[in-house]
Amino acid sequence: MNSIKYKNITEFEKDLKRLLKKFKTLEEDLCVAKRNAIELYHLHNINNEAVFPIPNFCSPELRICKLKKFACKSLKGRGVRSGIRITYAFCAETKTIDFIEIYFKGEKEMEDKERIKEYLKSKLY
Repeated sequence: MNSIKYKNITEFEKDLKRLLKKFKTLEEDLCVAKRNAIELYHLHNINNEAVFPIPNFCSPELRICKLKKFACKSLKGRGVRSGIRITYAFCAETKTIDFIEIYFKGEKEMEDKERIKEYLKSKLY
C-alpha cells in the first residue's frame, strides 16, 4: 500500500478551527500540502525543501517534522511563504501521520515543544 493515513490530535483540531476563521481555504490548502509535500517527502523520497525533521525528536520509528512551505490561498501573493507551519509525527512502519500543531508564524514564532513531548509520552503508553 502506497498511501499515508492521516489523523489529527485534539489540540491540532482546535488550532485548525481557530485558524479557519482567519484563513478560509486552510482545509483545502492542507489537502494540497499532503499531496505535494508530505507524501513526496515520505513516500517518494523527494525533498523539495518543504519538510524539516525537528532535531532531538526523531527516532528510526517515529519522525517529528515541520512543514514550512505551505501555500495558503487566503494569504494571496505569498505562495509557499505564507507563514503557516504544521508540526506532525510520521510513523514509517504503519505509514501514519498524526498532525500535532498548526500555527501562523505571525502569531507564534516556533513549534510548541511541550506539546510534542506530551504527544510522545502518549505514544509510549
